[in-house]
Amino acid sequence: MTAPPHRRSSRLTRRQRRLFRLARTVTAAGVLVAGGFWWAGDEEPVDPVLAAAPAVAGRAGGAGGAGGAGGDPAALDHKAKPERNPGTSERTSEPKAAAGQGATSGPGAAGKAGAKPRAAHGARPKAAPAPRPPAPLARSRPTTVAVPAITIEAPVMDLGLDARGRLATPPVDNPDVVGWYAKGVSPGERGTAVVVGHRDTRTGPAIFVSLDSLSPGNTVRVARADGKVAVFTIDRVATYSKADFPDKEVYGSTGRPELRLLTCGGAFERGKGYDANIVVFAHLTDIAQKI
Repeated sequence: MTAPPHRRSSRLTRRQRRLFRLARTVTAAGVLVAGGFWWAGDEEPVDPVLAAAPAVAGRAGGAGGAGGAGGDPAALDHKAKPERNPGTSERTSEPKAAAGQGATSGPGAAGKAGAKPRAAHGARPKAAPAPRPPAPLARSRPTTVAVPAITIEAPVMDLGLDARGRLATPPVDNPDVVGWYAKGVSPGERGTAVVVGHRDTRTGPAIFVSLDSLSPGNTVRVARADGKVAVFTIDRVATYSKADFPDKEVYGSTGRPELRLLTCGGAFERGKGYDANIVVFAHLTDIAQKI
């Protein structure tokens, strides 16, 4: 029996729909497969370990970018500029990362990559050797005394002993000059040179008014007639009563070039003057060419 026309048309329509759905599924699958191949050929997957390497390299001062490092964490230190190890002729570079250990991004990783190798446990850096003191100078009279810490610079006059055998002083009417005991050692010679100056006069403060404010480590520069400048470093500043003045300690030789600066100190009494002396102890530490 022949099927009615409308039923045959309905079966043909369902068949066409099935074919259409099948064709659409096959087409979509083909597009997805083709797209996957295109994506794989155009760009490689990103490895998070390798992606962090350029950031570490930039902070460590190594390869300086992704291309320079080549994406290899171990290559960062290989590219780093070597540094000289202080005190040796060897060159050392930053330590390399351990095998299989990846770099990580962030301040912690940058600090590790840029850190310098630590010294061996218990090792202490060697202290720089103390500079050798200069050799004693030949005799030459001083011409100028300068003390930078108290901003003074004064011409020097020769002094001797007074009628009672005591060291004389510069004239009171010239408060800006200092005196050198000319029969003793000259500044820079082996032994102890002595320079004195007034603290004040009847007209006001004198050249050594601030002598007691000096401290160990300050310097005294003495220009000499031979063109050299003897540089002394202060060891200590002391005040002694005139009744108990230690002549040997102040004027005695120590076997090296030394300098003493003296002025009045202590309490002042009209008609008697000061009851003490201020003494600066210094030793020769350098020879210069200008004051």
